[in-house]
Amino acid sequence: MSKDDKERASPSVFGGASIVACICVGAGMLALPTSGAGGWTVWSTLLLCIAMLAMSASGCCILEVLQTYKIRISIASITKDLLGSKVAVITNLSVYFVGGTLLYAYTTSSGLIIQEFTRLDHQWASILFVAICSLFVWYSPLLVSRISVLLIIFVFVSFIIILSGLLPEIQVHNLFNTNTNVSEKAFYSLFLFPIALASFGYHHSVSTLRDIYQSEHKAQSAIILGTAIALVMYVLWLVAVFGNMPRQSFQYVVSHGGDVDILLSVLSQYIHSDTKDIISSFTAAAILSSFIGVGMGVFDYIADLFSFDNSKIGRGKTLAVTFLPPLFLSLLVPHGFLSALSVAASAAAFWTCIIPTLLVFKVRDKRARSLQQTDYKVRGGNWTLMGILFFGLGSIFIHVLSFTSLLPIFGVSS
Repeated sequence: MSKDDKERASPSVFGGASIVACICVGAGMLALPTSGAGGWTVWSTLLLCIAMLAMSASGCCILEVLQTYKIRISIASITKDLLGSKVAVITNLSVYFVGGTLLYAYTTSSGLIIQEFTRLDHQWASILFVAICSLFVWYSPLLVSRISVLLIIFVFVSFIIILSGLLPEIQVHNLFNTNTNVSEKAFYSLFLFPIALASFGYHHSVSTLRDIYQSEHKAQSAIILGTAIALVMYVLWLVAVFGNMPRQSFQYVVSHGGDVDILLSVLSQYIHSDTKDIISSFTAAAILSSFIGVGMGVFDYIADLFSFDNSKIGRGKTLAVTFLPPLFLSLLVPHGFLSALSVAASAAAFWTCIIPTLLVFKVRDKRARSLQQTDYKVRGGNWTLMGILFFGLGSIFIHVLSFTSLLPIFGVSS
């Protein structure tokens, strides 16, 4: 392929940023209000900013390691090459577990939402949703990029309409909830750490972005722009929801598993019916965009892991391994959106923060000894790497702590 052909085939930076933003927004937009209810507005915003910086940097770490490997190589292969087979096995299990859990969460939520709109049984709705959306991923990553652009435009437009309906109705005493002391909010906000990490979990698609652009610098621009778009939307969404819905109302949502349909049902009591319909459409688009974005990343990862070729039959095998297990689990256990994201958070922290950091340490050491020069390197030196590592380990520690009485959860322990 000539240089001109590559440029025509390669999407714009906004196209790649749309993939990243779509993957993030589906998980974050729907889970953050419930998981951030304990810390409320200020603490939730602060933790989201920290998560955005750490997770953007960790994705760029994967890019730095990938640059000396051939196209269509994922973290599965580079981990085995640099850290050994045992670490690779654990990483592979973590990657598929996180991707599969996210696909399960989106499949479950989509089934419930489609059921609400069409009255179709949620199990058949989930099957139909997976059958149609997985074909997009099977056909082409460029098709997913173009669909992602359309979806992020729809999500953005509907989001603006939602904000225009919610922001004027904000109650300041709701937004800042001055009845609760700062130390209590800070303590409860720790529960948001793992969900915030998962909300910026686009890392399945880093190698795909690099393959599409064949340029680490352009892929980095897409990652930073995509996570920045997600961050802005997250903060505005939290302000809109927290400003309209009293903090005490989230106790009911949390105690019922934090499912999307429960959150929308409670939120509808405080907003106009027209805004509720738009929120439902926005939610459906967010889930669809995240599903195909995560699905594309897991699809490419599975293809590399099992050495499935790029023929129609090979891609069919990859499709089956990628989408069928989460679908079957969704049919068996059709609830637990927030719980699924929370459970996946520790595994996500391991392979999106700890593993990329170790890979960069290893590859920089090898390059230093061989005097090899590369075009791309994550800025900040060891300070950036240690910050990513600390964020990942902290998220795992907090998630484990949430299973004990040492970390009370708002809405459960209160």
